[in-house]
Order: sequence, then structure tokens, then C-alpha cells
Amino acid sequence: MQYDAIFIGGGAASFFAAIQLTKIIPGLRCAILEKGKSVLNKVRISGGGRCNVTNVISDPRMLSEHYPRGGKSLISPFHTFSSADTCQWFESRGLPLTAESDGRMFPITNKSESVIQLFTGLAGKNGIDIITSCGVKGLEKTDDGFWNLESVKGVFKTHLLFLGTGSSPAFWKVLKDLGHRIVNPVPSLFTFNITHPVLQGLQGLSISNAELRIPGAKLKSRGPVLITHWGLSGPAVLKLSAFGARELHHLDYSFDLRLCILQPQRVDKTLSKVKEKNASNRTGLKLFEEIPKRLWHSLLEYNGIDPDSPWVSVSKKQINSLKESLHSLDLEVHGKSTFKEEFVTAGGVDLRDIDLKRFSSKVCDHLYMAGELINVDGITGGFNFQAAWTGAWIAGTSMAEDLQRDN
Repeated sequence: MQYDAIFIGGGAASFFAAIQLTKIIPGLRCAILEKGKSVLNKVRISGGGRCNVTNVISDPRMLSEHYPRGGKSLISPFHTFSSADTCQWFESRGLPLTAESDGRMFPITNKSESVIQLFTGLAGKNGIDIITSCGVKGLEKTDDGFWNLESVKGVFKTHLLFLGTGSSPAFWKVLKDLGHRIVNPVPSLFTFNITHPVLQGLQGLSISNAELRIPGAKLKSRGPVLITHWGLSGPAVLKLSAFGARELHHLDYSFDLRLCILQPQRVDKTLSKVKEKNASNRTGLKLFEEIPKRLWHSLLEYNGIDPDSPWVSVSKKQINSLKESLHSLDLEVHGKSTFKEEFVTAGGVDLRDIDLKRFSSKVCDHLYMAGELINVDGITGGFNFQAAWTGAWIAGTSMAEDLQRDN
């Protein structure tokens, strides 16, 4: 079977690139090959089934700061196609996006199925074949400049080849054999396994704006923290795991973590005078609005303070100990857990081997790639999808230019 262009991997990047190519040059023979039984699976589960399409941040430099790997390299591509362009793309095709207070953007329907229907509908309209259960086992560049793809459904031949396989050890090996450098992949966007008396039984509670630090390292993050039955999760944890992906991998995910629930100055100001101002009040009555009641009681008990006792009965030593727990609670991380659908990989095809003006290979002609296959990854909030949209849009445009030039 011969095509003008083939897109391996039935995910967001492949669909976006294929739709862009066939928009510029209608009537092309194009196919998306997916090894699984269905396409766009990550789109389907993203954002809890709502699909976090992108983020409101559209300034290329500000946008780039949300990528632990590849951020600076994305500044120029974001000037070509940013999150504002993504919003316009979806709206012009009948699916406006809406922003939430944290900057995440979702389809106005709040359903990922709307994105899937849009993509598959456009693919059908543009004549793109979607072939599922079609795992590709090998690639070969022929002497006449074409690509031969050996698959479980036979051999495919194509002039242009796009790889949107996501984090794929098999394709990293294929690309390495073709001469590309591969940055060793390690996990990113994971949660921390922690056992600590203060956290015991508090799963589901969140701290609105905590700071996390790793003593002895330059790693820190600030934001919401969620207590889980296995430890800690939430945006601040995921951000720390992303920016510290390689260092934490080197530590084998066993390290000390310092949780700052409140800033030291505020803690000191309130607790230094608590015995004078609140002498007869029960210690169990919250002093800090942002700390959930059950967490406050757990902190008191951890420091030997009875939530039913008055402040006047609490010793100075106990108050000092409570202060420290509020601004410097030392925890031990002993492993990681995958964060639902947000798990990504740090690593992939070295950006030195990719022309980011075209999202094409510098090693092989007529080979293009985008998404998690390359060494770019973002934090949560729609940033990984945005990198995929940007790379795929540029790749699809470049493929059209190359076809027009070659013909």
C-alpha cells in the first residue's frame, strides 16, 4: 500500500499534523497507523475525561518556562503557533475552548469526546485513512527516497513519514539505529510515596499554597498539595517531580522532602502571642484559615498538644515544635506513583537532531516528529498538549512545503 504521507501513532500529534497537511494540500493519500484498537486514547482520558487542551498563557517566553526539558528551544516554535493559535484553531472549527481559574483550557462541552469527534471527523472529511491494530515493526529508507514500513498488516510505502508515537522505547531504538541521538528517558509527573503520622488518615485533604523543598538540592516548588492515601500529590508535587525528574531518578526516588505549609514569619507572628491572646481558647480551634481542621488537629497531636486543651496549658517547647511543623515539616519519600493520566516521560530524541523550524529530522530526509517522542516535556496544565499542537502544526506545514517542492 502506497501513500503520500503516513503518520505512525494515532494520538494528538499525528492527527493534528495530518489534518494540517491535508488542509494545505487536499486530495493527498494519507494514513494514520495505530497499533492499538482505538485512537486518541490520551486525549480521551486527559483532564479526567474533559481534555485539558492547552493553557491561557500565550506569550512564547512565558509559555516556555513551563517545560523542564526543551523550554528554550520551544520559544521560536511558539512564536509560529502558540496557545492563542490553538484556541483560534478549535473555535474556527466549531469547538470553542473555555478557561478555568488556574489557566487550564477545556472544550466548552467539557468532554474529551468532543475533541475526538472533531479530529476523526476532520480526518474523514480530508480523506485520511485511520488504520487501527496496525503495529509497525520496522522502517527502511529505500534508494528511491521512499520509506518502507513493515507492519502486522503488510508493507506500507510512503514519501513522507511522521512519527507521533509518544514515549516509545521501540521507536527510540529504531531512530537510534537510523543515527539519531536519544536522551535517556526517565519518568516525569509522578506523585510521592510518603508515610508520616501527620498525613495518616487525611487522604483527600488539600493545602492551598504550600512550598516543597528538597534539602541539599536546588529543587523547590509552590502550589496546591493534595494528601493521598499513599503520600502527596497535587500541582506542587507534580511540578517538583517534573523539574527534578533526572535528579530524583538518580536518587532512586528515595529522598528527604520539606513541606512548608505556611511561611515562617506568619507562623511566628501568630503563635508567639497565642498564649496571651487565646489563653482560654481550645487549641483545636483553627488559627489559620487555609489549613483544614483535620490537618490542624493532626499537627497538634503530632506535637503532643490535645486539641481539646486550652492554649494556656501548652508549653513553650510544644509551641516551638508546632511552629517548625507548620513551616518545615520533614518527610521521607520512599518511592513514586503514577499520577493518573498525566504521566509523561522526560527524554527522547535529542533536539540537536531535530530542525525545530520544521519539526523534521536532521538525520533523515522526509522524516518528521512531534509530541512526547522528542526530548520535550511540560508540567500539568495543558502544556504537553500545547507542545504537541505546536510541533504537529509546524510539521504538517513543512510536509506540505516539501511535497510541493518535490513535485
